[in-house]
Amino acid sequence: MAAKIPRVPVREQDPQVRARNFEEVCLGYNAQEAMLEASRCLNCKNPRCVGACPVSVKIPQFIAQVASGDFDAAARIISEDSSLPSVCGRVCPQETQCEGSCILGIKGEPVAIGKLERFVADTSLAKGGVKVECAPANGHKVAVIGSGPAGLACAGDLAKMGYDVTIFEALHKPGGVLEYGIPEFRLPKEKIVAAEIASVKALGVKIEANVVAGRTVTVDSLLDSEGFSAVFIASGAGLPKFMGIPGENLNGVFSANEFLTRNNLMRAYDEEYLTPVYHGHKVVVVGGGNVAMDAARTALRLGAEVTVVYRRTENELPARKEEVHHAKEEGVVFAMLTNPVEILGTEKGWVNGIRCIRMELGEPDASGRRSPVPVEGSEFEIEADSVIMALGTSPNPMIARTTAGLATNRRGCIEADADGATSREGVFAGGDAVTGAATVILAMGAGRKAAAAIDRFLSEKDARSSRA
Repeated sequence: MAAKIPRVPVREQDPQVRARNFEEVCLGYNAQEAMLEASRCLNCKNPRCVGACPVSVKIPQFIAQVASGDFDAAARIISEDSSLPSVCGRVCPQETQCEGSCILGIKGEPVAIGKLERFVADTSLAKGGVKVECAPANGHKVAVIGSGPAGLACAGDLAKMGYDVTIFEALHKPGGVLEYGIPEFRLPKEKIVAAEIASVKALGVKIEANVVAGRTVTVDSLLDSEGFSAVFIASGAGLPKFMGIPGENLNGVFSANEFLTRNNLMRAYDEEYLTPVYHGHKVVVVGGGNVAMDAARTALRLGAEVTVVYRRTENELPARKEEVHHAKEEGVVFAMLTNPVEILGTEKGWVNGIRCIRMELGEPDASGRRSPVPVEGSEFEIEADSVIMALGTSPNPMIARTTAGLATNRRGCIEADADGATSREGVFAGGDAVTGAATVILAMGAGRKAAAAIDRFLSEKDARSSRA
């Protein structure tokens, strides 16, 4: 029966309408649609979807509750493993994780697990969210550096265990990449991000903003003089990468980080705010990941003509297929097998074009993808008055440099084991600060593992003290 029901489509804004506003693209399921889609689930005895979820949400159990119409029960089940379900339901790459492992996807379309999670979480948020009981206070203080997905997930789990948790955030609003990196049309800030952060704070987690770790406080000072028993570093990877080609210092060249941060955190896209952002009329975005799609679609909404330049083919684009599909629908142009070699400028120092070279795919590189090779004599120019570099990010080295005994690797990432333990006792790390730029859900998974490891570390430390 379930396999014969086609996947229930999700309502979306019309592409021509949404390309000129910052309202959410996907409108989600209503109750009837959610129950019908949930009825497709086979409730497998050995659910592959759970094993593919970085935070191990009990997917068949919550979907069974949706199918029966008990949305409150479904929300309680999700809340056992996820602190940010409304976020995950929107931005997780389900197609390569839970949905990518769904048995129905072998011969047809997988269950829309992400859209169902979003429906359940949004329905719960509208009613005030799930009330979670925390264990009694255990007397330990834990500091979390960074209020992005890894920090929030770790802090939420620790608070449930009875720890006194304080998150230190460098910017004036919490949320990290959720707040400043992902556009409003993919992840509404007040409706979703702020509401889910409020749910974490309701567990007793304290958030101190405008605290720059490595400057305002250090890991050493938190452990040695502030009374914290452990520290979790979840500072993300906010240092942008550039190509090192001529012209990158011209006016009108941005990193995607700067461009998205100014639009999100400062609401520069809103004419009522006094923080406008220069975006140009013909924008070239260099890169093919989700951040590149976010930057391209944001520039489009600001009124620009946008071209995405990527050195491989569309098959190798690392961005989610849904995001690429939405970008094309909205009018973003894709120039595949194209690599920039120089950004051209005017006498006054402003961008007025970008010189590129055609590429072809050669032998596979270390990641298994075929390496792009320049085609000799194929250089050409693309008209542009702004260029946005979306080439990935690396961790800011300030925390590692100001923490005694904290090892990093050649990429500047903090070295940590599978549970987040670093070379410094009592200091744990996870998310993009360890892996480099990755996904929200992988960061959350790292935060949950670190919370469990911190609990084990402090419990063992207490046991040793009691025996002494």
